[in-house]
Amino acid sequence: MNKWIVALTVMLPTLIEIIDISIVNVALDHIRGSLSAGIDESTWSITSYLVSNAVIIPMTGWLSKVFGRKRYLIISIVIFTISSFLCGSAWNLQSLIFFRVLQGIGGGALQPISQSILLETFPPRQHGMAMAIFGMGIMFGPIVGPLLGGWITDNWSWHWIFFINVPIGILSILLTVLFITDPPYMKKVKMKIDYWGLALLVLGLGCLQIVLDKGQQENWFSSNLIVWLSIISSVSLVSFIFVELFSEHPIVNLRAFKNMTFSTGNIIMFLGFFNLFASIVLLPIYLQTLMGYTAYLAGLVLGPGGIATMIALPIAGSLVNKMNPKFLLAFGLIVNAYATYLMSNFNLHADFNTIIWPRIVLGIGMGFFFIPLTTMTMSGIKKEDMGNASAIYNLLRNLGGSFGVAFVTTMLSRRAQFHQNHLVEHLTPFDRAYQLFSEQSSQLLQYRGFGDFTSNYGGLGMMYRELLRQASMMAFNDAFFLVCIIMICVLPFAFFMKRGTPGTAPGMH
Repeated sequence: MNKWIVALTVMLPTLIEIIDISIVNVALDHIRGSLSAGIDESTWSITSYLVSNAVIIPMTGWLSKVFGRKRYLIISIVIFTISSFLCGSAWNLQSLIFFRVLQGIGGGALQPISQSILLETFPPRQHGMAMAIFGMGIMFGPIVGPLLGGWITDNWSWHWIFFINVPIGILSILLTVLFITDPPYMKKVKMKIDYWGLALLVLGLGCLQIVLDKGQQENWFSSNLIVWLSIISSVSLVSFIFVELFSEHPIVNLRAFKNMTFSTGNIIMFLGFFNLFASIVLLPIYLQTLMGYTAYLAGLVLGPGGIATMIALPIAGSLVNKMNPKFLLAFGLIVNAYATYLMSNFNLHADFNTIIWPRIVLGIGMGFFFIPLTTMTMSGIKKEDMGNASAIYNLLRNLGGSFGVAFVTTMLSRRAQFHQNHLVEHLTPFDRAYQLFSEQSSQLLQYRGFGDFTSNYGGLGMMYRELLRQASMMAFNDAFFLVCIIMICVLPFAFFMKRGTPGTAPGMH
């Protein structure tokens, strides 16, 4: 079978699944208004998808053996396609949330199955190129999702962000039936179901994803809901580890972590996507709240970074077999750290070019980060264990993004409050800068026709509003800088990794 046809077949549904993670964000206000829901309630249409997605991903390898990989891939695409149509047809918020859960269940398997099929289809010497194809999908999705969602919502309606998946899903099913075949070790096998492992995994990851998504909104551990969900998640996941290590047919084969390169690669991937998602979440918030950009213009700032990644991925894919992948990975980490350092120097007077350049640098860095890391991480995994290893790898990639978003949104809020309190301490009538600003703002209001009383107190309001902007800007600087430091701390891990040969991973059975 032509490997390029196989690549197109598996990446088409994977791309629309990844786009669906972020496409709803920009349409949330329209969905809320159409279904008469509150802001907090409407965000469950995003959370429900993320929770079911996170639960399914680590189970993918096991489910592929239970159903047979090709059959399970078709089932997943069918569920995703039907639930997409139902999401677009939702008549109230409750029905939308339920259908989004189904959509996440269908879509969760697509990323790990696609990755494992690509690694099996392409020979080891072309694994770098295979991962470049996969990387284009997972990097392109978060960039194009908000832009596509905004355009569809503005020009058609929010229903079409789901309906558009239907023809693509049908095409994907036909391509899968025609061009995907199962190797002998991925055929359907009879397996005893690990009920305890299944229950603990669903409970642990489900609660964890809700905590990460809702934590900042609920003020973290001051909320009883977050406290209890955190306890349930921690107990469930720790219990899950013990159950899986002693299970004859585990849902997730944790013995894969005996391979030191695989374990190290997962740590680096977690922290790398922590950095990426933290950065691409902070950037549009900064642009829209402080710089006055529209959602569309903020999306345009993210776009060139995605294009830079598209260019960097195939270059890294071609170099990964020509030089030591460790050095490519180290280069990618350094470039990512440098990009977030540049972002930490943003100010309230930054122009479009100043803002867009660090995003392009980050895009280049992610290309040189993803390819060598994935190639080395998977290089020692046996083909029959690739589904399990890919599921773990994709889970930690997604969790890294979720932790990154939760971390920076919390950091942004806390540091803004800190800087606000610090700046207020120096805001006194005896300060010369205070006096000048007060005089200038009062004169401006008087020039616009306001009376003395309004001008005096309006000037104070303008001063306080400027103080809040300055405090927020300093908080953004802190958050970007901390993400940069985390990226630098990851660098030494790159040199613990080894480029193995397929089939050398110990302890997988």
